[in-house]
Amino acid sequence: MNILVCISNVPDTTSKINFKEENTAFETQGVQFIINPNDEFGLTRAVWFQQKVGAKVTVVNVGDASCEPILRKCLAIGADQALRVDLQPKDGFEVATQLAAICKKESYDLIITGRESIDYNGGMVGGMLATLLEIPYVANCIQMDIASDEVSVQREIDGGKESLSATLPLVIGAQKGLVEEKDLIIPNMRGIMQARQKPLEVVPPEAAAPASKVQAFEKPAEKGPVKLVDAEDIDGLIDLLENEAKVL
Repeated sequence: MNILVCISNVPDTTSKINFKEENTAFETQGVQFIINPNDEFGLTRAVWFQQKVGAKVTVVNVGDASCEPILRKCLAIGADQALRVDLQPKDGFEVATQLAAICKKESYDLIITGRESIDYNGGMVGGMLATLLEIPYVANCIQMDIASDEVSVQREIDGGKESLSATLPLVIGAQKGLVEEKDLIIPNMRGIMQARQKPLEVVPPEAAAPASKVQAFEKPAEKGPVKLVDAEDIDGLIDLLENEAKVL
């Protein structure tokens, strides 16, 4: 089995976010970057298939040289090789187009994207990639079993779960549940040393234009002061909710 795991380089949630160029670009200076958590759940599941059935696991990122430490971490976690498309993408469509070009150069049985990245939360790359490749896509995937080329998957939906079956090749959008946080692999020294010997190939981008353009970024409004109400003052609480908060 040949598995491709798509990796996003995202800011750590503890990082202080700022913008530059009149709020049209994200300021990366001083920001700590990590593997997108949804992608890491997918990578961990791919490494499980590697260990159980001998699958080959390749990770791919569309980004500049600053993304390579994240790819090296993926190799230390257990991926066999890494690809970096040398491009700073402008939107999800441009990412999907570059990933589709990679997939058309080599046959992958299973392509794993995250459900969404935790920076822009677009949730669009997996679906667009599957459309460009003309293969099925299962979003919000929380369980997956593969027997030969038959796939049984379960995905999270509003109010419950949905069980589906499909055949390979397949694109899935991974999230927590596909594996649990306790199952995530922390690279050990042996893995880190081995990662230095594994191939990390830089691939030139395909000619493609983004489908959208950023007009401006805006931070959420600061939270207002908190009013504390005595636990016994039910009438006062109701008055505040009705006349000040306007939620009743």
